[in-house]
Amino acid sequence: MKTLKLRIKDKHCKMLDQLASEVNFVWNYVNDLSFKHLKRTGDFFSAFDMAKYTKGTSKLCGLHSQTVDAIREEFVTRRIQFKKAKLKWRVSNKKSARRSLGWIPFKKSGLKYADGWVEYGKTKFGLWDSYGLSKYSVRTGSFVEDSRGRWYVCLVVDSPKLDKPTATKAIGIDLGLKDIATCSDGTVISNPKLYRKYEQKLGIAQRAKNKKRVRALHAKIANCRKDHLHKASTMLVKENALIIVGDLSAKKLVKTKMAKSVLDTGFSALKTMLKYKCENASVLFEEVNESFTTQMCSSCGEITASSPKGRADLRIREWRCCNEKCLSLNDRDINAALNILALGHKRLAVGISLFRGERMSSL
Repeated sequence: MKTLKLRIKDKHCKMLDQLASEVNFVWNYVNDLSFKHLKRTGDFFSAFDMAKYTKGTSKLCGLHSQTVDAIREEFVTRRIQFKKAKLKWRVSNKKSARRSLGWIPFKKSGLKYADGWVEYGKTKFGLWDSYGLSKYSVRTGSFVEDSRGRWYVCLVVDSPKLDKPTATKAIGIDLGLKDIATCSDGTVISNPKLYRKYEQKLGIAQRAKNKKRVRALHAKIANCRKDHLHKASTMLVKENALIIVGDLSAKKLVKTKMAKSVLDTGFSALKTMLKYKCENASVLFEEVNESFTTQMCSSCGEITASSPKGRADLRIREWRCCNEKCLSLNDRDINAALNILALGHKRLAVGISLFRGERMSSL
């Protein structure tokens, strides 16, 4: 399965805003109903239990009956996920700082579609169809609004069967801030630093209290970052049969002084993309503990006195192993990627030495 995201034409925004307001009304009703039932009986409502209380809602609110079912199911799923008795209220008022972005879920039977349009209820919505919708079988989906007020339809579809991968190469990937990813074969995925690029323009818009401009810039940064990561992950999956990634945690790094750089990089999103794309393309994906991979020499496997250690040595990009039997020159990131590859192979020394020889000959 995969998700297609297609933009709805702007002339339909007013209609979708109204439907989203009705969805928010149903969500808030179900949220309040469930909380009161919990206080009264001590038990949680299931999606099935709430069905009799929402009977007739679709006709009253102008929503498809499948949308009301999807709202109930989504509410129960999120309540279990966040382990809360009551979830956040969905706000429809556009002037409110807490306004919820528009969301209209539906199931397969709630939508008709063809190339260039989708039909929800009795309304046809024109869209920019870059995929050719008629080729796909839709499972479920939703209409969603972005921060600029633009509407999209997100459709979960069955992926077409792919040919068996012909690639035979295995790579280790070291994630970082200077470059998003460095591969054991020397491939580098650069960090475009998009937030830094638009930071000055964002500051000007924020000081001028131009909220529309601020939302547009944030959306542009997010879209450019996502496009860059999609292209990089697709290239890596096409060229390799085994991808091994270090378990670098973005959550931990966000709590440090490097938080802005970590969020601007998006390597956590890259890992997610690699994981589902590998699964779809029948490519093996493995995540390993990357502790000491930067400090350990990928040729001899030892941590020596010359190895870069801690945050103070982040400036060291190349170092020479001081083991008398080794004395190899190591690039910091490629060395870490080679060690990650070795961990994925359970440290097959023969494989590592071959990669090592190729890299040293190219330097």
